[in-house]
Amino acid sequence: MTPHNHAKAGDYADAVLLPGDPLRAKWIAETFLDAPELVNSVRNCLGYTGTYKGKRVSVQASGMGQPSLAIYAHELINTYGVTTLIRVGTCGGLNAKVKVRDLILAQAASTDSAIVKGRFGAFNFAPIADFGLLRSAADKAEAAGMRYHAGNMLSSDIFYHADGMAGYDKLPEHGVIGVEMEAAALYTLAARFGVRALTICTMTDCLITGQEIDADQRQTSLREMVSVALEVAIEG
Repeated sequence: MTPHNHAKAGDYADAVLLPGDPLRAKWIAETFLDAPELVNSVRNCLGYTGTYKGKRVSVQASGMGQPSLAIYAHELINTYGVTTLIRVGTCGGLNAKVKVRDLILAQAASTDSAIVKGRFGAFNFAPIADFGLLRSAADKAEAAGMRYHAGNMLSSDIFYHADGMAGYDKLPEHGVIGVEMEAAALYTLAARFGVRALTICTMTDCLITGQEIDADQRQTSLREMVSVALEVAIEG
């Protein structure tokens, strides 16, 4: 147990899905998992464990932003022995070729977060996904006929930039295709502790074209994204 998690040793599966929203964690558990059991409810950051296609898997809400996710990821790895962490969430689009409802598989994650800055001496660390998880997710999305893009994501600590798109500077010109708030922290901690991590996001609003997803499409797209993540998680 920790100050943020009252689960007992063994309550989490080896693989955990990490949505930010606690209610999305509840929805995933109740929609996709057989016999889901609530294992954590501290601060209402809900965590569940059940089975998917006969294999044990967990889902744990991580909260919003990199500081919050870093707490849960650190404890899942170091206190509960989790070895595979897959973030499932939504993101904004920074490239017109990425359409609403498309999946973005975060191959790497640029960031403005202090979790990377100043921690690696003279070097800038480049947080990246586990290649095996990334390849598996791409294969499964393709087999299911889903539109997806594997590329560089921006994990920003700022949601509302005072300068609008100018706040992203030259990142879109250098191939960064989406923006969210957690992947870089997840990848950095996974590298630090020698575990596997991947971020899969549904693009819900394009900051270039202004396109947005409606409520019905959002729910359908999230279902498709979670299905891919669970198939990846149970491969081991």
